[in-house]
Amino acid sequence: MAIETNDTTIKEKPSNFLDEIIQESIAKGETRVQTRFPPEPNGYLHIGHAKSICINFGLAQKYGGKCNLRFDDTNPVKEDVEYVDAIKRDIHWLGFDWAIERYASDYFDQLYEWAVALIKKGLAYVDDQTQEQIRETRGTVTVPGKESPWRNRSVEENLDLFERMKNGEFPDGSKVLRAKIDMAHPNMLFRDPIMYRILHAEHHRTGNKWCIYPMYDYAHGQCDSIEQITHSICTLEFDVHRPLYDWFIEQLGIYPSHQYEFARLNLTYTMMSKRRLLKLVQEGAVMGWDDPRMPTICALRRKGYTPASVRNFAEMVGVAKRDNVIDLGKLEYCVREDLNKVAERRMAVLNPLKVVITNYPEEKHELFTAINNPEDESAGTRQVPFSREIYIERDDFMEVPPKKYYRLSPGNEVRLRYSYLIKCEEVIKDAEGNVIELRCTYDPMSGNGSSSDGRRVKGVIHWVSVPDAFEAEIRLFNPLFTKEDPDDVPEGGSWEDNLNPDSMVVTRGYLEPSLKEAPIGQPFQFERVGYFCADTDSTPEHPVFNRTVTLKDSWAKINK
Repeated sequence: MAIETNDTTIKEKPSNFLDEIIQESIAKGETRVQTRFPPEPNGYLHIGHAKSICINFGLAQKYGGKCNLRFDDTNPVKEDVEYVDAIKRDIHWLGFDWAIERYASDYFDQLYEWAVALIKKGLAYVDDQTQEQIRETRGTVTVPGKESPWRNRSVEENLDLFERMKNGEFPDGSKVLRAKIDMAHPNMLFRDPIMYRILHAEHHRTGNKWCIYPMYDYAHGQCDSIEQITHSICTLEFDVHRPLYDWFIEQLGIYPSHQYEFARLNLTYTMMSKRRLLKLVQEGAVMGWDDPRMPTICALRRKGYTPASVRNFAEMVGVAKRDNVIDLGKLEYCVREDLNKVAERRMAVLNPLKVVITNYPEEKHELFTAINNPEDESAGTRQVPFSREIYIERDDFMEVPPKKYYRLSPGNEVRLRYSYLIKCEEVIKDAEGNVIELRCTYDPMSGNGSSSDGRRVKGVIHWVSVPDAFEAEIRLFNPLFTKEDPDDVPEGGSWEDNLNPDSMVVTRGYLEPSLKEAPIGQPFQFERVGYFCADTDSTPEHPVFNRTVTLKDSWAKINK
């Protein structure tokens, strides 16, 4: 079966409840699909927002509709153009574009007029109580709230006071505008919610035009209505807000946008709280919002994740109605799968052991052809220099090997990737008995993948040429927290106690010369090691590479 809408044929994919809702609407003849992504510009987006982006933009694309980008800029104290620009960068990086760009502040005049209309209908009033007094009189789930002494002001007095609030006659916190609903309502959000508060603060777009600002519950549904959003998709914590969303729209008699909720994304070993992430940044526990250990989209980008891997992850975890926790390994699986297809291969030695090939001519220097990506023939080949002295990984040598050990050991032979067979003849140690160098011989006739007598070996190891390789700083990243649930702490403990002291391990490595010109962020597979990319800190004088992900999941095994 295929769905036809706006002359666009949509191939059927596994449905989720949001798909089913849209398909039911289409079956009734309501073919227009208009979504929106409404971030507050008070911080950087994280992987949870990426899922929401993929859902909102993805559904619009799938059903031939449109998705708006609307910034919920109703709190000038916490918002900044820096975050606006970062959010737009992140959306574009993920591969999406919006139909129109809007801000809640675009609608401040209309929102004010609608608030006046509610006052005239006797459905809103100015309250002189403080925020603390309002909280104290709201009641509990089992105890009804108490009505404000200012609840029965006349319409004329409320109109006068609200206009004077707008004109800046009152200080911050001295008055609020509240909806007049029901102080005994079982949904506590209906107990005369605040619609406007006084904030004498400069707004990043409207400057000092306004000193009263609408609350989320008042502004959000009306902004959706103005844009005629057909499917206002939010995370599950907003489901209790939906009746209030509908109430304002019904009382104003405006376009009936409707809200739908899905489960937010929770990842193991990951903290999603924007407030806590900000604390990590401010206290220097991480290098910034784009620190590769952070769950922010800009951090994933810096770490070397691809847009496709994040989109594939969002599709893999799907859309659920109940909160659950997703294994971090699924995200890493998605990036491995994508990088295996697109990342060119290179050789790098991160824990070097020097090898001298004693029968290789000292003056000789040659090039071997290496495959850039066996998964992609169009990636072509490159030339890798070879010389008498090379580095291999220290883990690829064992002086006393166990049975079925196929790497280098005394008297044993291995193949150097793309190059010759070598045999370990002598082990050089320092005064403390540490192995510092190997003396090997090579088979001059084995450079074409065979050998002088047709013999074959099982072990193949990577290497770099000592005179040609360059040294680089290597940053090995692990999860930021030691526990799957960072909040899993004993009584009196703090989530910060679970910060992983080994979340970033800095080492030095030797890389083949073709990596000297590696563009910032371009992914590479360091053969037999993992996926890496040049960091934003990298310079020609001080190259820095980040590990995006290991070739295999070692974290889960180590921490069981």
